[in-house]
Amino acid sequence: MIKRKQTKQITIGNVKIGGNAPISVQSMTNTDTRDIKSTINQINDLYEAGCELIRLAILNEEAAEAIKEIKKKSPIPLIADIHFDYRLALKCINNGIDALRINPGNIGKEEHTKKVVDAAKKNNIPIRIGINGGSLEKEFDNLTVPLHEKMVMSAMRHIKILENNDFYNIKVSLKSSDVITTIEAYRLISQKIEYPLHLGVTEAGTLKGGIIKSAVGLGTLLAEGIGDTIRVSLTDNPIEEVKAAFMILKSLNLRTKGINFISCPTCGRTQINLINLAKEVEKRLENFEKPLTIAVMGCAVNGPGEAKHADYGIAGGIKEGYIFKKGEIIKRLPEEKLIDEFINIIRTESL
Repeated sequence: MIKRKQTKQITIGNVKIGGNAPISVQSMTNTDTRDIKSTINQINDLYEAGCELIRLAILNEEAAEAIKEIKKKSPIPLIADIHFDYRLALKCINNGIDALRINPGNIGKEEHTKKVVDAAKKNNIPIRIGINGGSLEKEFDNLTVPLHEKMVMSAMRHIKILENNDFYNIKVSLKSSDVITTIEAYRLISQKIEYPLHLGVTEAGTLKGGIIKSAVGLGTLLAEGIGDTIRVSLTDNPIEEVKAAFMILKSLNLRTKGINFISCPTCGRTQINLINLAKEVEKRLENFEKPLTIAVMGCAVNGPGEAKHADYGIAGGIKEGYIFKKGEIIKRLPEEKLIDEFINIIRTESL
């Protein structure tokens, strides 16, 4: 069992982060925030996929103004992603945003920072300090220390600005596109602060490569007990980010929502179309919310025996298959009838 580091708990909308709260799943809309209808539609789709917090890019005043209407219809808390312009942060706060992602050292004069901090404090709005390895302040360029140490220095600088303004409702992220740099940065900051950490490998890439990089980076940290909320950053539909995040969390037994799907690799013993069978079962159950372990196994060797811990499973035969429940065979069917009956049994018995 993973022993998580106990961090200070903060609240974004109705979602608790840190402390003993479950690790939450975030994503970010890729719509134009000014397009209220499209943005709300995507938020709803992400919510249906399991997303618990959503970040929106606030590029200008019109986008900040759109928060007012988006907030009214969003089923999950909203986080405004803002760079440089403190006025956008103030407008988002006035329009009901639940949290900010803004680096206080990058928004100009000290008086501007104080205005944002005072407004956030008054409205109980957390601020995420988001450090990216590829866009550190110029003052760190010539330091002869590893990148992950520069990232931590930058984070500590921004944290100090907030703390000097008597603000402690803070969450921190230190992302790099390099997995090792990301891991080392989070390990180091975790030793220095008690604020909750938002994990992510930034610019991870397209679907397959991005999931692998994120699984290695986030999985390593989560297994060490580091991290309170995560985003898997992919060049793809944001729904894929949410799916991947839950797969990573479920693989470490940190979340249990939905199906835990297991299937064996193909080999020369397999005499059933295992690849198509496994893909179709996983597809049909991808939105099933009850936490079940489902197995699709290729033959009797890897069938009910090795997968006896599964709640339900299929074991392949010669152009046929066996449906089993907790290791006990309950039905034998031709290959073409397996999937429909298998799904029917799961849905009927799991109501």
